[in-house]
Amino acid sequence: MIIMLIVIGLILGGIFGFQAFKNRMIAAYLANLKAPPQTVSTITAAASPWQTTLQSIGSFNAVEGANLSAQVQGIVQKIGFEDGQDVKKGDLIVQLLADQQIATLEQYKATMANAQIAYDRDSKLIKANTIAQSQVDSDLATWKAAQAQVASQQALIDQYSIRAPFDGHLGIRLVSLGQYLSAGTAVVTLQSLDPIQFDFSMPQQALSQLKVGQAVTATVDAYGNQTFEGKITAISPLVDTQSRNITIRATFPNADRKLLPGMFGNITVVVGEPKEYISLPQTAVTINPYGNVVYVVTDKGNGADGKPQLVANQKFVSTGQARGDQISVTKGLNAGEVVVTSGQLKLNNGSPVIINNDVQPSNDPNANPANPN
Repeated sequence: MIIMLIVIGLILGGIFGFQAFKNRMIAAYLANLKAPPQTVSTITAAASPWQTTLQSIGSFNAVEGANLSAQVQGIVQKIGFEDGQDVKKGDLIVQLLADQQIATLEQYKATMANAQIAYDRDSKLIKANTIAQSQVDSDLATWKAAQAQVASQQALIDQYSIRAPFDGHLGIRLVSLGQYLSAGTAVVTLQSLDPIQFDFSMPQQALSQLKVGQAVTATVDAYGNQTFEGKITAISPLVDTQSRNITIRATFPNADRKLLPGMFGNITVVVGEPKEYISLPQTAVTINPYGNVVYVVTDKGNGADGKPQLVANQKFVSTGQARGDQISVTKGLNAGEVVVTSGQLKLNNGSPVIINNDVQPSNDPNANPANPN
């Protein structure tokens, strides 16, 4: 029994001893195990001038724009324009049939002429005391009433002619010859395109930074990254009580007519003087619940193999405005530091890295995020 117990003790001791030895060896291996270096791209932080701006969105509107329509009902007798034509103020757009009204006008003109003859004749007779003054006064009243009838009928006939109320560019016609139009039926749209206005809103906090004459730039989806330059021409004196925003109007020259009423656009208002900030691609900044982080690469010297030992360490930074693909860093980073621009998702604080800058993320300050191409 004693021998059996000794043998069992030796066997158990060997098993536990081997397990303890194995655990010590694994721990030693893990302690000496180094994470493989991760491949990243980098950029050297440098300061560049930044112009402070305010951003907003809005829509373009014509300075003058209207859907032309008839004041009276009638049949289309003549169409005086082509689709997309430029017109001047007073040009005939559509003529409605007004033969009956013209005939009535001629009748009123004849009555007016007869009343004038009677007045002129009686005015001469009054000098010879052969007619009462009351008759002359009655003739004058009749003549003036006839004149008023002619003017009223002429105004009615003018309503049968639809004319351009201002210089502008016509759209697509909506009527045909011989068509019956009810009063108020639109026949074509007329828009004044040069210059063109842009209405947008800003929070009331920005009011102190805005003024009439301030330079603005706008972009629209239709033209990618092309910018259009204009100026603020009006600031509303009323703040919206629901949104606490204020409406601003800017005016843009539009000789090439690229900008059209109704277009949606992004607008940038230039504020203050340019300042120097460190610029980084937006991909270099990682946002987490504790703040904005960048990875800075430091050189720990050459290793045993003679190659540089590069290590990435986290740095918390404060960021400012963004422009295109770039973002400004206002605090936490110095010019000349090497910052990781891509590949940081696989990094931890102190991770070894290998730099490969053959492919770099976009770093265009004038890029339009809505139109990356």
